[in-house]
Amino acid sequence: MQNYHINTKCLQAGYTPKNGEPRVMPITQSTTFKFGDSESMANVFDLKGGGYFYTRVSNPTNDLVAAKIAVLEGGVAGVLTASGQAASLYSVLNIAPAGSHIVCSSAIYGGTYNLFNFTMRQMGLDFTFISPDAPPEELVAAFKPNTKAVFAETLSNPSLAVLDIEKFAEAAHKNGVPLIVDNTFPTPVNCRPFESGADIVIHSTSKYMDGHATSIGGAIVDSGNFDWAQNDKFPGLTQPDPSYHGLSYAESFGKGAYITKAVVHLMRDLGAIPAPQNSFLLNLGLETLFLRMPRHCENALALAEYLENHPKVSCVNYPGLKSNKYYGLAQKYMPNGACGVVSFGIKGGKEAAVRFMDNLKLAAIVTHVADCRTCVLHPASTTHRQLTDEQQTEAGVPGDMIRFSVGIEYIGDIIDDVEQALVNA
Repeated sequence: MQNYHINTKCLQAGYTPKNGEPRVMPITQSTTFKFGDSESMANVFDLKGGGYFYTRVSNPTNDLVAAKIAVLEGGVAGVLTASGQAASLYSVLNIAPAGSHIVCSSAIYGGTYNLFNFTMRQMGLDFTFISPDAPPEELVAAFKPNTKAVFAETLSNPSLAVLDIEKFAEAAHKNGVPLIVDNTFPTPVNCRPFESGADIVIHSTSKYMDGHATSIGGAIVDSGNFDWAQNDKFPGLTQPDPSYHGLSYAESFGKGAYITKAVVHLMRDLGAIPAPQNSFLLNLGLETLFLRMPRHCENALALAEYLENHPKVSCVNYPGLKSNKYYGLAQKYMPNGACGVVSFGIKGGKEAAVRFMDNLKLAAIVTHVADCRTCVLHPASTTHRQLTDEQQTEAGVPGDMIRFSVGIEYIGDIIDDVEQALVNA
């Protein structure tokens, strides 16, 4: 599929039926798989032979969808997880055991911040959070001898900060570690992180990739470009794994080492794998991703332009606006559009923001974003509620911020709904 356009890949990649096989990707709804003899099963357990033995580790349907997402991102291999949160956890934990340090953008999803700053600190990992706008010298100064990775969002949720991928990749590679980016908001249709130096891409597939609010899920894709053996920072990939009789992932699987370890080690032991039924639904969403994203972006830009001139709106944040501080970076990394999310503030603070949300009729108040249907959320009191006021400010989430996820409905109806809600806010 390498030479096809990404629109074609959304439909055709991952699963290619052979003569007499189902045209639509089948659901392998089975916990286990039969073997003809004991030796064959033993070889699979030792990673010496192909095949499946238990869905907690891997499943044909899951693997086909993961392969499609890997193709869309331009990577060598991928794995699906049960949630985007699990993808964030696995992407770091796969190369950073207890005692490791991670440099992380401060402009990230609140759930990811809590995972890193609290839960993973309790697991023995250390994090330094730094502004995505930090100059290169400040970014480089954040590294430590035990730093194992840099983590950031290509387009942050919900502050919509556009990451200078090349700047972060250069700092990471100068220190011999990979750059892991969350590409959930722009998706591979609008942003190509690997082409700008990122090494690992993750997604919350629950968002635009699914697009219909039906299935929680996540994905991790490896570019295959990072040399894990260039230094001694990644013994989990380069040194013998005693749980697999001394096998070295880097030696045995080459460019597939990172994803193989994520599957046969982390998935084996932690088991955050999606149900095949959810992967099937995710694939249906992927098949129309290239159709939906332009409409999301078109609608979001129209709403942002309308809000920018509204007397009751204190500020509008959308990287597609020429007045936005990230407009230049957005044009560089996301020239075809950013995403369908617009964040804005309402004069009158948090109380006015709440009144505005309660007045909406078309847009739904839900704990979700990036749905084909328009939805809205107040991040400071929900997704970023656990953060202190100072941490919310660092994450770009002031108390009056509204996160408005613009759907693919008729834009006139969306604007009319926002207008009547603002009038009564």
